[in-house]
Amino acid sequence: MTAELVRGQNHTLPQTRLEIRVSAGSPVVAGATLGDERGTVRGAEWIAHPASHRVPGLEVSRQAAADHRLAVDLDALPAEVHRVTVVLALPMGAGRPVSFGAVAAPFVAVTGLDGTEIATFTLTGLDTESAVSALELYRRQGAWKVRAVGQGYAAGLAGLFADQGVAEAAETAAAIQEAVASGLARSVTPPPRTTEGERVRHPAGPAAAGAQAPAPPVPEAQPAEPLGDPASARTEAPGGGPIDYAHPRRQTSAPPPPPPTAPPAAPGQPPRPVAGDATGWSMDERLYNQIWGMFEDLARAVAAYRSAVDFAESRMDQELDRALSDPRNRIGGAGDRAREAARAKRDELTGRAREALERDLAQLAAESAVVEPALPPAYAGWDNPVWHAYRVPMEIPMALRLGDLRLGEAPDLRIPLLVRLPLERGIWIDSGRTASEAAASTTGDQLRGLAVETAVTLAARLLAVYPAGEFSVHVVDPAGSAAGQLSPLVGSGVLAGPPAAGAEGVASVLAHLTRRVDLVQMAIRAGAADALPPDLDTGEHLLIVNDFPHGFDDRAVTQLRYLADEGPSVGVHLLMVADREDARAYGPVLDPLWRSLLRITPVADDHLADPWVGHAWTYEPLRTPQGSRVLEQVLALVAEARRGGRR
Repeated sequence: MTAELVRGQNHTLPQTRLEIRVSAGSPVVAGATLGDERGTVRGAEWIAHPASHRVPGLEVSRQAAADHRLAVDLDALPAEVHRVTVVLALPMGAGRPVSFGAVAAPFVAVTGLDGTEIATFTLTGLDTESAVSALELYRRQGAWKVRAVGQGYAAGLAGLFADQGVAEAAETAAAIQEAVASGLARSVTPPPRTTEGERVRHPAGPAAAGAQAPAPPVPEAQPAEPLGDPASARTEAPGGGPIDYAHPRRQTSAPPPPPPTAPPAAPGQPPRPVAGDATGWSMDERLYNQIWGMFEDLARAVAAYRSAVDFAESRMDQELDRALSDPRNRIGGAGDRAREAARAKRDELTGRAREALERDLAQLAAESAVVEPALPPAYAGWDNPVWHAYRVPMEIPMALRLGDLRLGEAPDLRIPLLVRLPLERGIWIDSGRTASEAAASTTGDQLRGLAVETAVTLAARLLAVYPAGEFSVHVVDPAGSAAGQLSPLVGSGVLAGPPAAGAEGVASVLAHLTRRVDLVQMAIRAGAADALPPDLDTGEHLLIVNDFPHGFDDRAVTQLRYLADEGPSVGVHLLMVADREDARAYGPVLDPLWRSLLRITPVADDHLADPWVGHAWTYEPLRTPQGSRVLEQVLALVAEARRGGRR
């Protein structure tokens, strides 16, 4: 029976291999400290955090997230450790909550490896605190117990570490927040949560030994929009119409459940997959929620498999250690029999885990086969036949597909990477050399060319999913090095003007867009309908920057950082094609710029992390089929619609 703890209450732990699950209303940092008999943390090596996620007997998440799973093996802790304290903190940054009083109360559960809850604790009563000691596992007379703590610190992690005796508390806290900021910059933003039961879960068969089902999230006090949602960016256009850079169909009330469109499955069989089998106000929203549900299902299924395999390997090691520690087993065949038995048990456990994973993957593959052909253009790949019937839309869709994501355990199963529209953060296409196998087999010039081609296809998709005349694309190519790759945009006539070249061209485009951001922001703050000049284009704008920082002086760099920070909330978005090494002369000055952008690559690379369990997902950009002219045909229709709108 689960013990529901209150602050200060303790409970005996029946086992030493545990998981600690954390659910919160917004991304939090989850870590743990090791303490001696007096509770003192003897050094940074006794702290598990995103920048150093493993210490003996303990493993934590590598980034901030709304849900965490921490692995604990109390038997593997150093002998001098008598206390493990689970620590939660809010990540620092503009627009993020500054205290736990502003977010939903975190929920912490201590579970066995089979997912059975041992003790739970809801951290209520927090106010100005930005870090909290959630609970502690402590050793008493040879037995381990768990105690609900809930001690908050308004001084944040620095205050918490200082209270635990860490010598360089402030420096350690700063290093953790820096690591968290880097992790958030590469993470895939999850969709806002809706009502419980939105995702139709498919039964996964018997759980493998060591695997566990994910704990349901704690319902939030209110719907949470993704970070940077410009929902408040509203004022009046010169003609009296609203300037609203939030999605026009985002609802705040609970959407209706999906309609029953498929006959029920036979008893004992998984539900038949159906496109749009999720809640939502429209088919586009239901497909969006279904795709995110598939993404989450795959993340958690693979996490359960990896956890089961790790458990099986650890159990085998422990059984071998116990068997071979007996001198009698070192002579004759007893030792060999012990090894064979331990390995056989390991193989049995991993085999059961693989069977469970294969069932999950088969169901997800069947769902993907049904969903993919039903996707609208904004969600579809370039090889989807829906593009052959493309027409310029009358309103913007809910999201846009940037590429595909996959995991090593399921290389043939690809989940679309969808981002909300309007874009809530800029995009950086990394044209530099990475450690991926695809990048290693590609020359530097080829990577740069592929990066620009990726930018062109993304710009074309954005132009295609917006109504005619409501989205403009500007290009900065200081050295003219991307003329060939940019030819589809230039030749079709969809650009707002010719690609800007040289330092003067860079300065002119940046000055124009910076002025637009300034004017719209002033109009928003003043709430004045006539604050904008009559000739100001209130549509969305995209700035493509190639070969940064070539052609950029210090003023231009400052303006670019300003557009990256302030532009998305007022309809100005940034798409950079750059190699970070080319800008190394600027040093840490540009670190905030890189972190503010969603980094993608022109070739397959495993650099994106999910917000649930922190898997490294392999991202693959969207490519047009070999020999296809779908890109030119779509851009021609967009250009024709734009010309018709100007007549």
